[in-house]
Amino acid sequence: MIGWVDASAGASGDMLLGALVGAGVPVDALDRAVAAVAPEGVRLTQQRVTRNGFAATEVDVHVADSSTHRTWRDVRALLDAADLPGGVADRAHAAFERLARAEAAVHGTSPDDVHFHEVGALDAIADVVGVCAGLEQLGLDALVVSPVAVGSGRVSGAHGDMPVPPPAVTELLRGVPSTAGPGGDRAGELCTPTGAALLTSSATTYGPQPGMTVERVGVGAGRRDPRSHANVLRLLVGTPAPVAVPDGRPGAPLLLETNVDDLDPRLWPDVVAALMAAGAADAWLTPILMKKGRPAHTLAVLVTAETAPAVRAEVFRQTSTIGLRQSPVGKVALERRMTTVSVDGRPVRVKMALSDGVVVNVQPEYDDVAALARSTGRPAKEVLADAVVASRDLMPLPPLPDPAAAAQAR
Repeated sequence: MIGWVDASAGASGDMLLGALVGAGVPVDALDRAVAAVAPEGVRLTQQRVTRNGFAATEVDVHVADSSTHRTWRDVRALLDAADLPGGVADRAHAAFERLARAEAAVHGTSPDDVHFHEVGALDAIADVVGVCAGLEQLGLDALVVSPVAVGSGRVSGAHGDMPVPPPAVTELLRGVPSTAGPGGDRAGELCTPTGAALLTSSATTYGPQPGMTVERVGVGAGRRDPRSHANVLRLLVGTPAPVAVPDGRPGAPLLLETNVDDLDPRLWPDVVAALMAAGAADAWLTPILMKKGRPAHTLAVLVTAETAPAVRAEVFRQTSTIGLRQSPVGKVALERRMTTVSVDGRPVRVKMALSDGVVVNVQPEYDDVAALARSTGRPAKEVLADAVVASRDLMPLPPLPDPAAAAQAR
């Protein structure tokens, strides 16, 4: 499953909550997660509303009266002590940490000592934990986010009169596509720091709606109902659409590529292993020289349309890249079969390649060869040689020469 967030009218925690509930996540599931973290009474309710004529879901956060201003250290302690599923806790940690780092950069202080003000209040804890619980329940393999509308003009906040987008939002959206959005010069604040932190900590990539078969649509309402536009955030959930390629075959292989010059090379073996575990058909590195003479690597990954979202997400998670090239590729593949041969009385798998039903190549599986070498104490090269000899019996014998034809040729 993949998701696409349409943030063309802005983003906030309550808009994301509404979109998740509208897309089918039970509000009770979000309420339970929030109650596990909040130190004081918090309750979530939902209602159907309209925004500029469009139906949407509004989730209200009902909190006890509290004037507590918590630091990231305080919020982290609440998350650590809460009985939350690991995935929800990890998402919430990531979102709050992004908030803390952005606020620290803006105010010139340490992330642990940032006083979140309204962000540390109960309603913001409810927004962050509730959204993280909803995303975890959806179990998306990838989440694509549109360019984020941030608004324009000026607003009043805890630090007085500020420009829009506020400094914390600007910091959170570094490297992320954004736009002023609808509403003209007086749009006001369309993206809150909480919304920006949740989107940027959850997105696997950014852009227009990907090719997908939409199964569920959630429309989350913001608090205001301006005349200029529908103040809503949409969440589309579905399955990746088959990718059509020039020869018309659906589901043909896709090649994902990216050039990386700032990743510790010791990490590459683990990166490739993670991509294979995520569903890649193959992955490899090519040393290159980039601009300004920088040594780098091109990471290439072969995927299908079905595995592409999960593999793309893993590339962004495991490496330092911020973009990928994607192109359909043609492929000619021989028929493959697996069999076994006996070496030292133990089985070794052999991969056979066939062309028109005839075996044209055989290759022992090296993992089996290495395992047998370790268990017997024999050198791997000797075990491999024995496996190659045993595999030759799987190849057809070449035809015997025809004496009459040979004589005629002479």
